[in-house]
Amino acid sequence: MLHGWFLWFILLWILILVYSFAVGGFFMFRKFLKKMPKADGKSVMDWEEHYVNESRHLWSDQEKAFLEDLVSPVPELFRDVARHKIAGRIGEIALRENAAKITEELVIRGYIQATPKRDHKFLRKKLFENRIDVSPYEHLF
Repeated sequence: MLHGWFLWFILLWILILVYSFAVGGFFMFRKFLKKMPKADGKSVMDWEEHYVNESRHLWSDQEKAFLEDLVSPVPELFRDVARHKIAGRIGEIALRENAAKITEELVIRGYIQATPKRDHKFLRKKLFENRIDVSPYEHLF
Protein backbone atom coordinates (compact mmCIF):
# COMPACT_ATOMS: atom_id res chain seq x y z
CA MET A 1 0.00 0.00 0.00
CA LEU A 2 1.25 3.51 -0.85
CA HIS A 3 1.55 6.04 1.94
CA GLY A 4 2.63 9.63 2.40
CA TRP A 5 4.62 11.64 -0.07
CA PHE A 6 5.14 8.77 -2.53
CA LEU A 7 1.38 8.44 -3.06
CA TRP A 8 1.12 12.15 -3.85
CA PHE A 9 4.12 11.95 -6.17
CA ILE A 10 2.51 9.09 -8.16
CA LEU A 11 -0.83 10.92 -8.37
CA LEU A 12 0.87 14.12 -9.55
CA TRP A 13 2.88 12.18 -12.11
CA ILE A 14 -0.32 10.56 -13.46
CA LEU A 15 -1.96 13.98 -13.82
CA ILE A 16 1.07 15.38 -15.65
CA LEU A 17 1.09 12.44 -18.07
CA VAL A 18 -2.64 12.69 -18.77
CA TYR A 19 -2.31 16.43 -19.40
CA SER A 20 0.68 15.91 -21.73
CA PHE A 21 -1.12 13.24 -23.74
CA ALA A 22 -4.21 15.44 -24.02
CA VAL A 23 -2.25 18.45 -25.32
CA GLY A 24 -0.28 16.33 -27.79
CA GLY A 25 -3.38 14.53 -28.96
CA PHE A 26 -5.20 17.82 -29.50
CA PHE A 27 -2.48 19.15 -31.82
CA MET A 28 -2.18 15.84 -33.66
CA PHE A 29 -5.95 15.78 -34.19
CA ARG A 30 -5.89 19.34 -35.58
CA LYS A 31 -3.18 18.33 -38.05
CA PHE A 32 -5.22 15.25 -39.00
CA LEU A 33 -8.29 17.42 -39.71
CA LYS A 34 -6.24 19.72 -41.95
CA LYS A 35 -5.11 16.72 -44.01
CA MET A 36 -8.67 15.42 -44.50
CA PRO A 37 -9.89 15.95 -48.08
CA LYS A 38 -12.75 18.40 -48.52
CA ALA A 39 -15.58 18.18 -51.09
CA ASP A 40 -13.21 19.19 -53.91
CA GLY A 41 -10.85 16.31 -53.09
CA LYS A 42 -8.05 18.47 -51.68
CA SER A 43 -7.30 19.20 -48.05
CA VAL A 44 -6.50 22.58 -46.52
CA MET A 45 -2.81 21.67 -46.55
CA ASP A 46 -2.99 20.54 -50.20
CA TRP A 47 -4.44 23.91 -51.23
CA GLU A 48 -1.82 25.70 -49.18
CA GLU A 49 0.94 23.79 -50.99
CA HIS A 50 -0.74 24.44 -54.35
CA TYR A 51 -0.83 28.22 -53.82
CA VAL A 52 2.78 28.30 -52.64
CA ASN A 53 3.97 26.37 -55.70
CA GLU A 54 1.84 28.32 -58.20
CA SER A 55 2.97 31.70 -56.87
CA ARG A 56 6.65 30.85 -56.35
CA HIS A 57 7.72 32.73 -59.50
CA LEU A 58 6.00 35.92 -58.31
CA TRP A 59 8.21 36.33 -55.23
CA SER A 60 11.24 38.61 -55.27
CA ASP A 61 14.06 38.47 -52.76
CA GLN A 62 12.88 41.74 -51.21
CA GLU A 63 9.39 40.35 -50.46
CA LYS A 64 10.85 37.10 -49.13
CA ALA A 65 13.04 39.10 -46.76
CA PHE A 66 10.05 41.23 -45.74
CA LEU A 67 7.97 38.12 -44.95
CA GLU A 68 10.90 36.68 -42.99
CA ASP A 69 11.10 39.91 -40.99
CA LEU A 70 7.35 39.82 -40.27
CA VAL A 71 7.43 36.22 -38.99
CA SER A 72 10.49 36.85 -36.80
CA PRO A 73 8.34 37.31 -33.61
CA VAL A 74 6.93 33.78 -34.08
CA PRO A 75 8.78 31.25 -31.89
CA GLU A 76 11.39 29.42 -33.95
CA LEU A 77 9.73 26.06 -33.38
CA PHE A 78 6.59 27.22 -35.22
CA ARG A 79 8.16 29.71 -37.64
CA ASP A 80 8.42 27.35 -40.65
CA VAL A 81 4.78 26.31 -40.35
CA ALA A 82 3.65 29.92 -39.93
CA ARG A 83 5.76 31.11 -42.87
CA HIS A 84 4.35 28.40 -45.13
CA LYS A 85 0.75 29.08 -44.12
CA ILE A 86 1.16 32.82 -44.64
CA ALA A 87 2.95 32.35 -47.98
CA GLY A 88 0.09 30.10 -49.09
CA ARG A 89 -2.46 32.77 -48.24
CA ILE A 90 -0.41 35.46 -49.99
CA GLY A 91 -0.13 33.21 -53.05
CA GLU A 92 -3.87 32.61 -53.03
CA ILE A 93 -4.58 36.35 -52.97
CA ALA A 94 -2.00 37.03 -55.70
CA LEU A 95 -3.38 34.33 -57.99
CA ARG A 96 -6.98 35.36 -57.36
CA GLU A 97 -6.15 38.97 -58.24
CA ASN A 98 -3.89 38.01 -61.19
CA ALA A 99 -0.99 39.95 -59.67
CA ALA A 100 2.12 40.34 -61.81
CA LYS A 101 4.31 40.01 -58.73
CA ILE A 102 4.10 39.81 -54.96
CA THR A 103 4.20 43.29 -53.43
CA GLU A 104 4.66 44.54 -49.89
CA GLU A 105 0.94 45.36 -49.80
CA LEU A 106 0.04 41.76 -50.75
CA VAL A 107 2.39 40.40 -48.09
CA ILE A 108 0.77 42.54 -45.39
CA ARG A 109 -2.80 41.67 -46.50
CA GLY A 110 -1.97 37.98 -46.69
CA TYR A 111 -0.29 38.01 -43.29
CA ILE A 112 -3.29 39.67 -41.68
CA GLN A 113 -5.74 37.20 -43.25
CA ALA A 114 -3.62 34.11 -42.49
CA THR A 115 -3.05 34.78 -38.80
CA PRO A 116 -5.52 34.63 -35.92
CA LYS A 117 -6.70 37.90 -34.40
CA ARG A 118 -4.74 37.30 -31.19
CA ASP A 119 -1.48 37.59 -33.18
CA HIS A 120 -2.35 40.86 -34.91
CA LYS A 121 -0.83 42.94 -32.10
CA PHE A 122 2.59 41.47 -32.93
CA LEU A 123 2.11 42.33 -36.60
CA ARG A 124 1.08 45.89 -35.74
CA LYS A 125 4.20 46.25 -33.59
CA LYS A 126 6.43 44.89 -36.36
CA LEU A 127 4.87 47.17 -38.98
CA PHE A 128 5.32 50.15 -36.63
CA GLU A 129 9.00 49.22 -36.22
CA ASN A 130 9.35 49.16 -40.02
CA ARG A 131 7.56 52.54 -40.26
CA ILE A 132 4.67 51.17 -42.31
CA ASP A 133 1.28 52.85 -42.00
CA VAL A 134 -1.42 50.36 -40.99
CA SER A 135 -4.40 52.63 -41.69
CA PRO A 136 -5.03 51.17 -45.20
CA TYR A 137 -5.31 47.70 -43.60
CA GLU A 138 -7.53 48.55 -40.61
CA HIS A 139 -10.56 46.90 -42.22
CA LEU A 140 -8.64 43.60 -42.34
CA PHE A 141 -7.72 43.66 -38.65
